[in-house]
Amino acid sequence: MSADRLPPIPPAQWSAAQRREAEAVIAGPRGALLSPFVPLLRSPELMGHAQRMGEYLRYRSALGQRLSELAILLVARAWSQPVEWAIHAPIAAREGVAPETIAAIGAGRRPPALAADEAVVFDLCDELERDRQVTDATWTAAVRHFGEQGAIDLIGLVGYYGLLAMVMNAARTPSPGGPELPAMPAGSDHRP
Repeated sequence: MSADRLPPIPPAQWSAAQRREAEAVIAGPRGALLSPFVPLLRSPELMGHAQRMGEYLRYRSALGQRLSELAILLVARAWSQPVEWAIHAPIAAREGVAPETIAAIGAGRRPPALAADEAVVFDLCDELERDRQVTDATWTAAVRHFGEQGAIDLIGLVGYYGLLAMVMNAARTPSPGGPELPAMPAGSDHRP
């Protein structure tokens, strides 16, 4: 991968709008201006709206942490996004996503042993990423497991983390270190 196209801006060079939005991220549950927000700082208003949406989706969605982290890993794999993977694979493990599940997703495969709620998350994320829609069967299962709010929150997670993946892939944001996202085999479509 080539050099980072949008590296950190020194705080002394931040505009008033950049400072306001950066300080809001730092003061929130993230506690720092992390990778996806470094390139987004170039558009402070967009960054502010994105970080508020992300704060809700990551920390307070109707799905809870385990399923939210599972969805984030599925998006990271679909977009081959190493920063999301490095950050969220350890969090997913800590929240109770099985190591075998994380490994299968990283390898681009459907995990063989998913709990019923995890299977619904997998199916909805996979259909959205692959088909750009959701089947009636998957929608019904999502609403049965999570309610309408949970189904919408899951779609929000896919969209939000897809946005971050696009930003970081375009900016060539370097991974902070941690678990590496395995390369997909040649000819693969990057989806489990």
